Amino acid sequence: MSSAFDIRASELAAYLCARLCHDLVSPVSAVGAALDVLEDPDAEDMHDDAKALVRESANQAWAKLEFSRLAFGAAGSAPGRMDTPELRRVVDAMFARAKSEIIWGESPDTLDKLGARVLLNLVLLAVEALPRGGIINVEVTPDGNSYTLKAEGRRARLTPAVAAGLEGRAPEDGFDARYIQAYYAALLTREAGGKSWGRAEGERVEIGATVDPAPGAKLAKAV
Repeated sequence: MSSAFDIRASELAAYLCARLCHDLVSPVSAVGAALDVLEDPDAEDMHDDAKALVRESANQAWAKLEFSRLAFGAAGSAPGRMDTPELRRVVDAMFARAKSEIIWGESPDTLDKLGARVLLNLVLLAVEALPRGGIINVEVTPDGNSYTLKAEGRRARLTPAVAAGLEGRAPEDGFDARYIQAYYAALLTREAGGKSWGRAEGERVEIGATVDPAPGAKLAKAV
């Protein structure tokens, strides 16, 4: 494997952009298809369904953009705190149509923004660990410095590439848009002064991270 945290900035940006585009293709394409139906005078009997598809797909696209803006974009990188209820709302909207149910345990009212970005990326990985669906329990310690996500379901999996990424290492066959997410989560965690990890046993996957929000808090006070 490559040494830890060994990737060019241009490669990281390219893979993350590819991942984001992949997530948005489906709802945006659905909007386009629905608009084609609405413009077809011979398909008036399908117009109501097309309008419903436009609304549903637009909502999906918005939820994905809102999530990505916080998880990957500048909106989530500025120093400060994020309200936990707002974080939950964004996650629930993003995965409203997912096969898995996300259950939130007790957590502090706010999280350091960098820690919140780490958590968002871990949630994304936990959902992907359950291709057949299941239950994801999200646990945050009272101090907001440690996150554990327990994903249980049929054929739960933690691929070697994702496990390597969470350790800050490239997969044996190199990166691609599917596996860059775990590596990016590890980069964020390291920036937050902590480390991320993942393990699997049977049909259960645990993904977690510890962070130290002190650097971000000090920067916020200085700004």
